[in-house]
Amino acid sequence: MKKLQKLTLAALLTAAGLVVFVIEAQLPPLTAIPGIKPGLSNVFTMLTLFWVGPGWALGTMLVRVSLGSLLTGQTMAFFYSLSGGFAAFLVMWALCKPLGEQKLWVLSAFGAMGHNLGQMAAAVFISRTSAILYYLPVLLVSGIVTGIFTGLCAQLVSKRARQAGLFAK
Repeated sequence: MKKLQKLTLAALLTAAGLVVFVIEAQLPPLTAIPGIKPGLSNVFTMLTLFWVGPGWALGTMLVRVSLGSLLTGQTMAFFYSLSGGFAAFLVMWALCKPLGEQKLWVLSAFGAMGHNLGQMAAAVFISRTSAILYYLPVLLVSGIVTGIFTGLCAQLVSKRARQAGLFAK
């Protein structure tokens, strides 16, 4: 894939991820437990990771989190989203080769757990208390569930795109 094609595809995936991020921020909470969201905008980061490359995926995540926080007015959430997104990216980047595109649902579950760990690190740093770590098991379980769902969505999109002949295997 040529550089201009990569840039165009990464921009398209970033824009789609940003739209989903903003829509998801407007939805009511899924549960009575605060902070649990599906994270569907991560579908586009995962697709960028496989279709365009890791540097582009990191850029997609950074732009999505930065602009998403500005557009939704959630400036404090920026730090949590950024630390979680960066941790998730590192985990998914490390596991993308061994798991491959056929196991996006597994990759996404690990990425979601990385996201939760990154958010917790930011929360401990910001609040200056480790008592918040009691919330981590709840976040990890919800992260696995939502990560699997998000990964299955990404896997379906990837499969359909390849069937349509958009990308060679």
